[in-house]
Amino acid sequence: MFDDIYKTIGEMSEGLFKDKGSRFISQLYPVNSEEEIKNILASLKKEHYNATHHCYAYTLGHVGVPAYRINDDGEPSGTAGRPIYGQLLSHQLKDVLAVVVRYFGGTKLGVPGLINAYKTATQLAIQDAIIIDKTIKDVYCVTFEYAFMNDIMQLLKKEYVSIKNNDFAENKYRLEFEVVRSKSDEIAGAFKTSQHGKLTFIRTY
Repeated sequence: MFDDIYKTIGEMSEGLFKDKGSRFISQLYPVNSEEEIKNILASLKKEHYNATHHCYAYTLGHVGVPAYRINDDGEPSGTAGRPIYGQLLSHQLKDVLAVVVRYFGGTKLGVPGLINAYKTATQLAIQDAIIIDKTIKDVYCVTFEYAFMNDIMQLLKKEYVSIKNNDFAENKYRLEFEVVRSKSDEIAGAFKTSQHGKLTFIRTY
């Protein structure tokens, strides 16, 4: 059985943590691609060009095991990116980039202090975030002859199915629809049994 629901954030959020003069500005972003992440990081580095460090972690993808990356950006290994990522994991957030920008205050915090600072800064941004549940869906298209229209519509008349697009070409209809992922096999099986249309899987999102 698939888990249809995952947690992410609805929009950018931020937090601020201070310790011994250092400022840790945290920001969370909903993301869908590595290209989007690169653009956000580039923009932040321009905005905070005189900051000491730009540390981050992200989790990308919500089907199977998500891709992730952590970056300490010059801080001692394991003191920045990993505690940031740990907060994303503990709150079960996916498709999220978390960045913590540090302005050094003149006093070293030590390894425990840095871990606490990056962890706390990320926590504050998560507390500020609008956390939302999203449903994983599979998208299909089915092509069929007009004579089977009623049969096809009956197969798709489910609360977990949404028809998105339809068109008519070359004496055949084409319907594009999405189905809650845990019900995907059920729908595919129904089409295989009916033999009234050709079903093609498009993508999962």
